[in-house]
Amino acid sequence: MADRVHPLQPPEPTAATTVTQNPPESPVSSSDAFIPKPGPPPGTYVIQVPKDVILRTPPPANASRAKAYARRAARRRGCCCLVLAGLGALIFLLAVAAGVIFLVFRPRAPRYSIDALSVASFNLSDATVSPVFEATVRADNPNKKVGIYYRDGSDVKVSYDGVTLSEGAWPTFYHPPRNVTVFVSELKGAGILLSSDNRRALVKANSEGKVPLGMSIKVPIKVKFGAVRSWTIKVKVNCDVTVDKLTEKAKIVSKDCRVKVKVLGFFGL
Repeated sequence: MADRVHPLQPPEPTAATTVTQNPPESPVSSSDAFIPKPGPPPGTYVIQVPKDVILRTPPPANASRAKAYARRAARRRGCCCLVLAGLGALIFLLAVAAGVIFLVFRPRAPRYSIDALSVASFNLSDATVSPVFEATVRADNPNKKVGIYYRDGSDVKVSYDGVTLSEGAWPTFYHPPRNVTVFVSELKGAGILLSSDNRRALVKANSEGKVPLGMSIKVPIKVKFGAVRSWTIKVKVNCDVTVDKLTEKAKIVSKDCRVKVKVLGFFGL
């Protein structure tokens, strides 16, 4: 029997025999890789705008509207400047007028004092008190050329240790220059409830002959400078008065009055 001949199988390639060939790369010159990009010409600059921002030229209608707004704003600024300039000039003229009046008339604050203070219906044994005070006030106008008009709306109070005992009003009259006017103002209280401490203190002060009382006066006035009158001015007077007893025949032991003038307006005709 003849022997069969088998065909030989080609040997399998191994890792050692595997060869990978890469396609040839095109040669790159080193001088081409480092060529700088051309920059902007001298004296110019570049603005980078994002892609989502769209810049458009406004239509002519909007441009004319913007110019109209600018003209209106300029007119407003001009009007404000004129108003401020007018106010400044007015304030300056008023200040000059006030200075001239002060130099010509030399105004001085009036002086006040309490010459007498009688007390009635002040019974400390009652639960409530309803005292009646009659205050004799001396008003002195030391000015040579300045008169004083005392107006309605005054408020006069007598108090003890911060508790108002009686209230009244200042009379309305004209106080001429270099004049002393004495008048009596009646002040009444009704159903005043005193604390036990205040009651004991008043009883003790009355027995010792030294009862300290406070008198506050608020009165509106107008000042006359020749033919010129001022607007309303507030005068405040605070007096500390000590009497020997709370009766109609009370005598003043000590007194002290302080005057404060508050100007509310400028001078007018």
